[in-house]
Amino acid sequence: MYVASVRPSERIKGRVPGTVLALGTVSLLTDVSAEMMTAFMPVYLLVTLNLNYAQFGVLDGLYTGATAVLRLVGGHLSDRTNRHKAVAAVGYGLSAVTKFLFPLAGTSAFGIGATMAADRAGKGLRSAPRDALISLATPPDRLGAAFGVHRTMDTIGALLGPLITFLLLQQIGIVAGPVFAVSGAFAIVGLIVLIAFVREHPKKPDRGPAPAIRAGLALLKDRKFRRVAIGTAVLGLATLSDAFVFILVQKATAVPLGLLPLMPLGTALIFLAAATPLGRLADRIGRWPVFLGGHVLLLAVYVMLLAPGSGYLGVGAALLLHGLFYAATDGVLSARVSPLVPETLRASGLAAVQTGQALARLVSSVAFGYLLEKATFHAAVLAAIAALVVSVLVAWRLK
Repeated sequence: MYVASVRPSERIKGRVPGTVLALGTVSLLTDVSAEMMTAFMPVYLLVTLNLNYAQFGVLDGLYTGATAVLRLVGGHLSDRTNRHKAVAAVGYGLSAVTKFLFPLAGTSAFGIGATMAADRAGKGLRSAPRDALISLATPPDRLGAAFGVHRTMDTIGALLGPLITFLLLQQIGIVAGPVFAVSGAFAIVGLIVLIAFVREHPKKPDRGPAPAIRAGLALLKDRKFRRVAIGTAVLGLATLSDAFVFILVQKATAVPLGLLPLMPLGTALIFLAAATPLGRLADRIGRWPVFLGGHVLLLAVYVMLLAPGSGYLGVGAALLLHGLFYAATDGVLSARVSPLVPETLRASGLAAVQTGQALARLVSSVAFGYLLEKATFHAAVLAAIAALVVSVLVAWRLK
């Protein structure tokens, strides 16, 4: 089904299409920008602005959930116009612009929240068209490997972002302006690479129904697609955001607060090493079992939080498991969904599943932030463990 859209030079066994490598470079640069913000925001919001956990949960939920509606919009527009690259470029551009708007928000929690939402809206707009470009350029038996390679390159950026933030903070202290400026510069370079080097096959896919809102909704009538979408959303309800995971690991292990911006670096290193091998494993043994296995690894991270004072050893173990969780879930989910969706609705189908996941994670961040503010640390972690256990069991039944 996909071979017609892959150039002969890209069909060589063991290689992924050039489109995947070009998009991987775009994601690498963009993730340097995004992960600089991920590393900086917990310190900035909790230490500089003195927000409580409930307020942080709301802002973090916005940061995660603001992608939701625009994932559907981006998916539908790119399918409707067959201009996946153009729609993705708008999303990348929106995120780049927001980096230069953060200094204007100052210390206003509302202004920062609105800017964070706009930044994530850009991510929502671009995610489905980008993944559609990858899936349409790749033979179906190599989808796991292709998404693994893309996520590996993406993770190189996720590795560099926190490191750059840490080095900046070491030199200038907790000063927001330079962090936002450097982050914005990387985002703009990523946009330039997308426009200049990513190629989109000009032939309109002819396999499947014509793109339309009704056709997109009709995907939920397919039993396999519906079960994957529901299972992903259920798991999202029990998945704590990266920011909360890093904050909890710091509190549980009692390592210095100054190491908090470096924790995403540990997750990224493991993700970098494991994304491609786990993508290939998913191609061989099944993508849904690997996806669920990743959430079992996340459960182990939650359990480790109940062992206080474990120090640097505890941090290393938690970040190892957290990185493996992402390697087993991020690209693997897109590889699982892609074969279930007609070519003409590829971006819409991916967006539908990603939207359910984003909305569920928004609820998770707000609820957990409130729980952490009102209950004890131990009780909040136990609640997170119980929720994830139930979610994994439900998702397993939906396999």
